[in-house]
Amino acid sequence: MCIILSAALLGPRIINVIWWLIAADRWAATFNGPLVPILGILFLPWTTLAYVLVAQNGLTGLGFVAVIIGLFADIGTYGSSAYKNKDKVGFK
Repeated sequence: MCIILSAALLGPRIINVIWWLIAADRWAATFNGPLVPILGILFLPWTTLAYVLVAQNGLTGLGFVAVIIGLFADIGTYGSSAYKNKDKVGFK
């Protein structure tokens, strides 16, 4: 379980960083500076990944749905890790 949780938490961040290094021009066209992508990679990696994927064509229709799905994936990742650690902090 620890490997799955680690992959869920680190996987999208690693993909974002590699994509940022490979296609820096796409990231520069999507964001105006490095602060927002760095915060996105740290706190909302799936949402950031989806936004960079669809931002070139505009955030309409299915692109908006993809970003919302990315947001739900981030919430689900944080929620599942909080649920797994509930016994460690004393919540039942």
